[in-house]
Amino acid sequence: MACLALNAVDAKAVSDMPTEVDDTITANQKVLPEVTVTENRHRQAQRSTAPHFVLDHHDMLRMGVTDIADALHRLPGITLRDYGGAGGMKTVSVRGFGSKHTGVSYDGVVLGECQSGEIDLARYTLDNMAAMQLSVGDNEQLFVTARQASTPALLTIDTSTPAFNADDYTEKTKVAALLRVGSFGYVSPMLRLEQRLSPRFTLWAVGEYIYAENDYPFRLRNVDVVTTERRTNSRMNQGHGEVNMRWLINDQSSLSGKLYYYDNDRQLPGIVHYYTSVSREKLRDRNAFGQMLYQRRWLNGFSMKLTAKMNWAASLYDDGVAASQVQDADYWQREYYLSAAALYTPSEHWAFNYSADYTLNNLNSTLSTDTRPLRHAVLQTASARYQTQRLTMTARLLFSVYDNDEKAPLGNSDEGGAKDMSRLSPSIGLSFELIKGLRLRAHFKDIFRVPTFNENYFFHFGSKTLDPEKTTQWNVGLTYTEGLATTTAAGFSCSVDAYYNQVRDMIVAVPHNMFVWRCINVGKVRAVGLDLTARWQQPFAGGHLLAAAGNYSLQHVQNRTNPESPYYNNQIAYMPVSVGSLSLSWENPWTNLSVHGEGVSNRWTSNEHLDGTRIAGYWEMGVAAWRVLHLGKKGADGRHKNELTLRFDLKNVLDKQYEIVGSYPMPGRSWQFTASWKL
Repeated sequence: MACLALNAVDAKAVSDMPTEVDDTITANQKVLPEVTVTENRHRQAQRSTAPHFVLDHHDMLRMGVTDIADALHRLPGITLRDYGGAGGMKTVSVRGFGSKHTGVSYDGVVLGECQSGEIDLARYTLDNMAAMQLSVGDNEQLFVTARQASTPALLTIDTSTPAFNADDYTEKTKVAALLRVGSFGYVSPMLRLEQRLSPRFTLWAVGEYIYAENDYPFRLRNVDVVTTERRTNSRMNQGHGEVNMRWLINDQSSLSGKLYYYDNDRQLPGIVHYYTSVSREKLRDRNAFGQMLYQRRWLNGFSMKLTAKMNWAASLYDDGVAASQVQDADYWQREYYLSAAALYTPSEHWAFNYSADYTLNNLNSTLSTDTRPLRHAVLQTASARYQTQRLTMTARLLFSVYDNDEKAPLGNSDEGGAKDMSRLSPSIGLSFELIKGLRLRAHFKDIFRVPTFNENYFFHFGSKTLDPEKTTQWNVGLTYTEGLATTTAAGFSCSVDAYYNQVRDMIVAVPHNMFVWRCINVGKVRAVGLDLTARWQQPFAGGHLLAAAGNYSLQHVQNRTNPESPYYNNQIAYMPVSVGSLSLSWENPWTNLSVHGEGVSNRWTSNEHLDGTRIAGYWEMGVAAWRVLHLGKKGADGRHKNELTLRFDLKNVLDKQYEIVGSYPMPGRSWQFTASWKL
C-alpha cells in the first residue's frame, strides 16, 4: 500500500517518510521524520517527461464529478466503455490501446486480472479517493515497481490517508460518515474511522455499501415508432470494506498494510432487443486481498522498498433463462506477488533504480472443459534519471519473462501450457524548460502485452500459440504553468501533446466455423492523435473564486492490418475521433456552483463499419451545488473539528438519450443528494 503517497495539493507537513518528492537526498543531508511539500501534484505533472494528468479530491468536488465514470471523462486520451447505470461495468482504453493495455494501481500495487485482462473500474468509488492519476508511458518517477512500468498507460488510484496534527498527540480519533441517495433507488452509506494508537502507529477502516434498482427509463426507436421503456433485471448490491495500518518504525523506515474485501451481487440487464426484455442473468463478483509495504532510507543515498500481496477473486455467473443451467459458470483466480526496489541518489542530479517483481497467477472454473492455467512472471527494471532545475532526462529498460503452464481437465492428459515469452522493453524521456513556466517534453516507450488466460485457453476460442501484442508509443508535447501554487491561488496551466502509437500482432478473434472461433495474431493498429488540457482559476475579494478546466482529444485509431481489405484505415470499433469535457465553477460564501459537460463523437460497434453499427455522438451536461458548514470551533492547527458538507447534483440536465456501448442505453436526467460529516 502506498501509504507514503502525498494526498494533499497544498503545501503541508506530512507525517510520513519522504518519498519520490525527495528521492534526490544526498549523503550530507539529514533525513527528517516530516517533510514540507512545496510543490503540488499539478505542478509536478507539468514537469513530467511523459504525459501525466492528475485529479485530486478537491478537483473532483470543484468540477462536479459524481462517480468514477465522470472522473475518467475529465482525463485526456481516455475512451470509456460503460454498460450503463450504477452497476454497469466500466473499462478504459488510452490513446487507442485497448483496455487490456491499461494498468490500474490501487495504493501503489497494480491490480491483477489474469482471466480477461480488463479491470472493472465501477467497483472503485470516489468517497475514499484522494487522487486519480493517469500516466501515459513512463514519467520521471523511478522508485516504482517493475509491474508499474509494464503497461503503455497506468491509471493510479490513491485512497485517503489520515492527517493527524503532528504537534497535538491528544488528537487520536477521527470519524467521517456519508450518505448519498439518488434516482432509480440509489442509496449509499459510508463510514470511516481513523485511530492513532501512538505518535507512530495509525489504524483506519472504511466501509461502504451501494444499493441501486437501476430501473431507469429510456426511449427505444424502431424506424418511426418510439416507445418509452425501462431497464429491467438491473438491481445491484455492492459492499466494500478495508482496514489499513501505518507504522513509522523510526525516522528512516516505515511499514504499512491493507486488508481489502469487495462483494457485488448484481443482475445483468443485457442488450436491448425490440419488444422483449427477458433477462434473468446474475453475476456475483468477490475480491479479497492483503498487501504490505516496507520502506527504508539510509543517509548514504540508498533507499529500499519491499512489497507483498496475496489476491483472490471469484466471478459467479448464473443464467436464469438457459435450460439446465448449461450457461452457468464460476471462475476463481489467485495471485501471489512480491516486489523489491532499490534506489540510489548519489547527488542532487543523479538517481538510479533497480526493481524486480515476481507474480504467480492461476485460474480454475466449473466448466466441464476446465483447464487450470498458471503463469509465473518475473519483471526487472533498471532506470536512471538526470535532473537539473531546467532539464530532466530518464531512461528505463524492462526485462520481462513469462513462464506458462496448465493442468488439463480431469481425466485428460496434460498437454502443456501456452508459449513462454520474454522481451526487453526500453523507454526514454526528456523534459526541458524553454522559458520560465514553459516546458518541452518528449517520450518513447516500447512494451508488450501477453495474452490473457481467456485468449490462451477458453473453450472454442483460445489458442496456446498466440504471440504477445507489441506496442510502441511516441509523444512530444508542451506544458505551461503560471501560478497555481495552491488550490485557491490565481493561475493558469495548459498542455498539448501529439502522439503516434502502433500495435503489432494484435490478437483478434476470427470464426473457424459457425460455432468455433479462434484467437490469432493478425491485427495491426495505428493511432495518431492530439491531447489538449487547460486549467484556470482566479480568486476575488470576499471569498469568491472562479475556476475552469477542460480537455480535448483528437484520435485517429485505424485498422492497418491488410491494405487490400475494404476495411483498411477504418476507425477501430468504439474509438471516437473526438472526446472532450469542460467544467466551470464558482466558489462563494453561500453555495458553490459547478456546470460541467462531456461528450464524444460518433463511433462504430464493429471494425467493418457495417450498416446499423454506427453509434451517434453525444454531449451530456450536469450541474452541482455544494456547501461546507463548520459546526465547531477551530482547533490548535486551525482546522474545524466538526464539518458538514451538503451537495446536490443534477445529471444529464438536458435528458440526452445516448449509448456508450451499442444497445446498452445510458440513464437520462437524474439527481443525487449527498451529506458527509467529519468529526
